[in-house]
Amino acid sequence: MSDANGADAPAYLVQVSGLSKRFGETYVLSDVDLAVTAGEKVAIIGPSGSGKTTLLRCVAHLERPTAGHVAIAGQRIGEKLVNGRWREMSDREIAQIRTGIGMVFQRFNLFPHLTALENVMLGPTRVLKQSRAEAEPLARELLRKVGLAHKAADYPERLSGGQQQRVAIARSLAMQPRLMLFDEATSALDPELIGEVLSVMRTLAQDGMTMLIVTHEMQFAEDVADRVIVMDHGRIVDEGPPHELFRSPSHPRTQAFLRAVVDRQTMSDAAPETSGPEAAAP
Repeated sequence: MSDANGADAPAYLVQVSGLSKRFGETYVLSDVDLAVTAGEKVAIIGPSGSGKTTLLRCVAHLERPTAGHVAIAGQRIGEKLVNGRWREMSDREIAQIRTGIGMVFQRFNLFPHLTALENVMLGPTRVLKQSRAEAEPLARELLRKVGLAHKAADYPERLSGGQQQRVAIARSLAMQPRLMLFDEATSALDPELIGEVLSVMRTLAQDGMTMLIVTHEMQFAEDVADRVIVMDHGRIVDEGPPHELFRSPSHPRTQAFLRAVVDRQTMSDAAPETSGPEAAAP
């Protein structure tokens, strides 16, 4: 395999090498290495504050690493080789690489003054310079794919949280990315809306999309991921096939985290109703 600027085909779609990120005196990521092949689905789990979101943001270069680097399809993002020395990329060069990365975060960030269809078309028309005639058929097809063809003319305020998140996924897909990053895409949703977003993500996985998925939905991660990595204190402390890691975790930190997840779910399931007609009954 050649280096990040070599001509040979890269062995990995995503390669994270020695990645560290510091905010002030606090290291949020410490010497992280991660390699992801094309078509692979990697779930990232771990306690809050373990660096999961920062890792995704560094992969997309929304955060500039303190040390180490990220390569997408063999090309480093954020830096380039000039006369034998690594130099910082321009914002335009970084933005060009980002066009191949779809990002879906906790908040939907749809433009409220645009319809669902217009939100999905915005990237192709503004960034890819497609005409409306070119962008609209794909946008309508993507809305159909996420089950929202009938909502194309609706503005975000008329959509539920789950519907808004599905439009956000369609918007990312409209850029025809080779990689999708999901950062707790269901965490801002009411429980009854989570399933509709996870269903879309399952379809993407079945279609062969390369995905990095930060999630607390353990069953979803077990069903969809090819590999699960566990983060703690800014490091990858464990990884493995999902069935193996979830069913027979060997690392003490993984055991403790999964035990806490189960305990929290048990407490949630056992919590009595505190409102509604049943709560008022004698």
